[in-house]
Amino acid sequence: MNSKLLFPLMLLCTLLTTPAMFSQSSNSTRKQKTVNYNPNVNSPLTSSELALINEVYGNKTNTNVLSKPQRLKDIKNILRNRVEIKNIPNSSDQKPCTLLSEVPLMDYYVSDLQRDTNFNPQNFNPLKYLFNFNSYGSHMYRVDNTNYFIIIKSQHK
Repeated sequence: MNSKLLFPLMLLCTLLTTPAMFSQSSNSTRKQKTVNYNPNVNSPLTSSELALINEVYGNKTNTNVLSKPQRLKDIKNILRNRVEIKNIPNSSDQKPCTLLSEVPLMDYYVSDLQRDTNFNPQNFNPLKYLFNFNSYGSHMYRVDNTNYFIIIKSQHK
């Protein structure tokens, strides 16, 4: 074979195989995060949880949530384990974060879904908002004009 062609051919083969080797090694070293559920997600829905789901999904509750076991489990996990509401009255302990009024409503199924005019931590419905529930990190939101902060905990541990 002509030596003038052999060197460019070897160089081309080397360049083509190098990215494949790097992508394979980076994929194998990347740590996979899994979703860990607390045992409480196996308990049936409470009537108040069902009311929160119905408020957001309306007449599509059965089709989009109740008939889908994994979706129902994920929603129970959100309602029972992943949303924390804290009152932080000391301004030096407060961190700047997104305001609740800046988070869009999840009004795909109920077009006239409304934001709460008065915030009550006991009956807050996190499903009403398009929080980033699938993020790898936790996120914090401030309820406008209050000292309440909503913490969305990551589902990945």
